[in-house]
Amino acid sequence: MNSTPPPGAQDRPASSERLAQPRRLLSRLLRPVATLFAVAYFLLDALAYWVVRRLVGRIARLPLFARIGRWVAGLAPYPSLILVIVPLAVLEPAKPAGAWLFATGRPIAGAAVIVGAEVVKITLVERLFHIAKPKLLTIGWFAWGYGRVIAWLAWLKETAAVRAARGMLNAISLFAQRVGRRLSLLVRQSGRG
Repeated sequence: MNSTPPPGAQDRPASSERLAQPRRLLSRLLRPVATLFAVAYFLLDALAYWVVRRLVGRIARLPLFARIGRWVAGLAPYPSLILVIVPLAVLEPAKPAGAWLFATGRPIAGAAVIVGAEVVKITLVERLFHIAKPKLLTIGWFAWGYGRVIAWLAWLKETAAVRAARGMLNAISLFAQRVGRRLSLLVRQSGRG
């Protein structure tokens, strides 16, 4: 038996290596697109949270949420997971729907959909998740995925785009605070004179 490869076989990569090359190229091409999409998504999320945070704080202090928290704490891991995933699956598509309404000339409806979904998500889903998180982390695959997502978010938060956006949001917040203080001073002064 001849164990020498046919002529030209040494020049061709193995079939698994040939398949891996397009995957690596596709991964390199899609990573910036996915990062840009994630940055835009998290910026929209942060902006919505910045707008509704005071309202969310008031809603979260209602006695109903304390009762819900005690009930959720008594659930087993998988019912807790369902309780978190179902409202999240319903609320997340509201952001693109609101953006579509905004883009099609209905800015008030779009903003109402986005803000409404964000208020419900922050007050309900995030609170449920934080209450149920210890039980959810007892599910092996969930703990593994959660660790991956947290590591990815930590990386994303340190990208230049997110740092720049965070700086811009901080500058906008400081500017809004200064304008608010000046307006309040003007209102007080006009009331005296």
